[in-house]
Amino acid sequence: MIHHLQGRLVEKTPTDVVIDCNGVGYFVNISLNTFSALPSSESVKLFTHLQVREDAHILYGFSTVSEREIFRLLISVSGVGTSTARTMLSSLSPQQVKEAIASSDVATIQSVKGIGAKTAQRVLLDLKDKILKVYGLEDVSVVSSNTNKNEALSALETLGFARKQAEKVCDTIVKNDPTATVEDIIKQALKKL
Repeated sequence: MIHHLQGRLVEKTPTDVVIDCNGVGYFVNISLNTFSALPSSESVKLFTHLQVREDAHILYGFSTVSEREIFRLLISVSGVGTSTARTMLSSLSPQQVKEAIASSDVATIQSVKGIGAKTAQRVLLDLKDKILKVYGLEDVSVVSSNTNKNEALSALETLGFARKQAEKVCDTIVKNDPTATVEDIIKQALKKL
């Protein structure tokens, strides 16, 4: 297994790079997130994941260990391949993916091109416990506030408020007071809508 590559950046496109390591050029597939994090200098270090198939050995590169771990968790889900996981990490930052999974945010996961409702549900079902376990208890507060926000949002929709407008108001309330209860969020939102 190739853990990381450190060398001279020879070629760079939004989907892949070529890194020269002591005279050997490695072709590495990357996400847009990693592309934006690449330094402008020639020296580069990428953490890698090697996929071995019958017909090819394919390297995927990541700017951080955290992004690589999210990628590995995603490809462990049935129905999510390397290209889908890479697309997800190109559409969302690793932090957004973690938060979406930890808070069971199906809409965010489903917003990624190529992921349907069933796959999004499977990602959440398979990875929620792993994400919370790997990234510790700090995410639990994110989960509870997001759950409260989602419940408040559902209640506001039931009352007839437009989802987009209500969501903006709820996001602001939760940002200002992450410990707000469902009732608090609804009360404050009703004053602002």
